[in-house]
Amino acid sequence: MPAYVVMIKEHTHDSDEMERYSEKAKAAREGHDPEPLAFYGDFKVLEGSAMEGAVILRFPDMAAARAWYESPAYQEARQHRFQGADYRVFIVDGIEGA
Repeated sequence: MPAYVVMIKEHTHDSDEMERYSEKAKAAREGHDPEPLAFYGDFKVLEGSAMEGAVILRFPDMAAARAWYESPAYQEARQHRFQGADYRVFIVDGIEGA
């Protein structure tokens, strides 16, 4: 069953840290092959609090999503994200055949 990592950027504090995060996060995706379904494109908040953007990555299953998120390369990148912006991040199971 596919799994989706959803990353919602709420507020940027340090654009330099976010640039470092972007570089390291891109490298951290190598070997994990997530399929980007949304990547900071145009959006409209219909309900809830304001946000700056969102990313949705599709993985083959929950184990693959967690392997990417918990990988040393992404954990290193994540430290820059923590310093650069406030995010909500979660992994959710999808529906088979969707």
